[in-house]
Amino acid sequence: MHPIDRPPLCCRARAGRGLGRLLLLAALAGAGPAGAQDGAKAATGAAAATAGDAAPLPSFAELEAAGATIGQVRVVVGNIFDTSDPAEDHLLFRWANRLHVTTRPGVIERTLLFKPGQRVSVRLIEETERLLLADEYLYEVKFRPTAYRDGVVDIEVLTRDTWSLDLGIKASRSGGSNTGGLQIREYNLLGTGMAVSVGRTSDVDRTSNEFQFANRRAFGTLASVGYSHSANSDGSSDAFALVRPFFALDARWAAGAAASRYSRLDAVYNAGEVVSQYRHRQALAEVFGGWSAGLVDGWVRRYSVGLRSENDRYTVEPGLTAPAQLPTDQTRVGPFVRYQLLEDRFEREVNRNLIGRPEFFALGLSSTLQLGVASRALGSSLDALLYSGSISRGFVPAPGQTLIASGQITGQIAHGQVGRQQLGGQMQYYRPQGHRWLFYAAASAGVLTHPDANETLLLGGDNGLRGYPLRYQSGTRRALFTLEERYYTDLYLWRLFRIGAAAFVDTGRAWGGDNTNTANPGWLSDLGFGLRIISSRSAFGSVLHLDVAVPLNTTPDIQRVQFLVTNKTSF
Repeated sequence: MHPIDRPPLCCRARAGRGLGRLLLLAALAGAGPAGAQDGAKAATGAAAATAGDAAPLPSFAELEAAGATIGQVRVVVGNIFDTSDPAEDHLLFRWANRLHVTTRPGVIERTLLFKPGQRVSVRLIEETERLLLADEYLYEVKFRPTAYRDGVVDIEVLTRDTWSLDLGIKASRSGGSNTGGLQIREYNLLGTGMAVSVGRTSDVDRTSNEFQFANRRAFGTLASVGYSHSANSDGSSDAFALVRPFFALDARWAAGAAASRYSRLDAVYNAGEVVSQYRHRQALAEVFGGWSAGLVDGWVRRYSVGLRSENDRYTVEPGLTAPAQLPTDQTRVGPFVRYQLLEDRFEREVNRNLIGRPEFFALGLSSTLQLGVASRALGSSLDALLYSGSISRGFVPAPGQTLIASGQITGQIAHGQVGRQQLGGQMQYYRPQGHRWLFYAAASAGVLTHPDANETLLLGGDNGLRGYPLRYQSGTRRALFTLEERYYTDLYLWRLFRIGAAAFVDTGRAWGGDNTNTANPGWLSDLGFGLRIISSRSAFGSVLHLDVAVPLNTTPDIQRVQFLVTNKTSF
């Protein structure tokens, strides 16, 4: 269902009834009984009564149908906890509110897609909700009309913050390996929407001292700026980006620049063990500009042009076992063009990948195609055509069910031949079984053609095959299938944590190429169960997975039971 065909997201309360309501609907629609009937269908019933007015205010759908104009827009930023609610009126919550600096109203105002003097648009209100809830420091977003007179409506935007300071020890375990660290991260520094973090992390690849900075509303504009630096046990990395993106469906232009560099050790794995290592140095830079006619008849077409430089160098690292062959050094510099096609079709759901929080599924067609040229005249190591693309589409097989399919391709053509091409595809299926249960299925596959030396697809306990060591299988082909039965409880511990559970089965395989797992090369399966804990009132509200997984196709070197503790972005 298209978002404009269903009740607006911003309106929650039940509509008033009676003769006065019907007369009001008829007047708004302006066409007697038929108009009143159409208005009633579009109504969602969120209505706040004005002082001295017996009839509730119309919904945004009704206001749009009546051609109402927006008057005053008032932003009200709420603290983390609503202490007027007895369930949240506790000493700890009051302390948290006092320590927390709420988001500045101007940060919210810069994201609003509707302004005073414009006509009311349900679509813009719904898209604004999606954009605001994409910011980690906001927990809740609501819109309501507060006054309506002479065709002009005043709108109130109510938001509620999350706890934005992340201070603590990080620890996780997957694929038989541990990851840990200490990090201090503020997602909403002094209420500006700016994120800053410093920390130290350690995983199977390296130990890192990191600094990160990001602001999606920089300089009082819609520009996004970010910088990160990492001093690692095996090298270092730096990245910078300044981008004014296509921030909304109707955005008309975008521009930006980005650069990054790193030096690190890359490892070659077999059966979950490192068999060789080499140093990889990379430098990237890109500038682009884009334009669009905006949203036209439910579709968005965007065009961009730019210049990109990519330099990769590979060397043997003294004291380490080198692979039989190093990847080929390559420099690619040249212009590119990019085309993006988007369909305005979104669904709002609850209890899919999160618990008790709104989630937005892009069901419309979304596709991107980029073509570039690497030229020796500009310093490239070869003349080549570079291409990349992605496509996704959502489907509703039956009421309440959702199917999302997507695919990607990257590669290059040099000397008339395709080289270093990677294809991938994914499907995700959600089938609710009542309010608390949901069946979830996922499938993914990838293919490498003409890969460079040591370029492989990995599969193991760190990327989907939960009962096995990390990076257990590798190859030029990979497939993974997952089935889950999910349960979303009513538990809301201390108004801070939501609890869920899942039972799962994973089946997958990686094969092909020169570095396959000869000890256990076939299809692998595991089954298990676990808890899901979501910190709903924090900006870092990722989903904590506590899983027990049992591998079904084992060798003596694999533990019979795998215990996993991981933080992910979804259920």
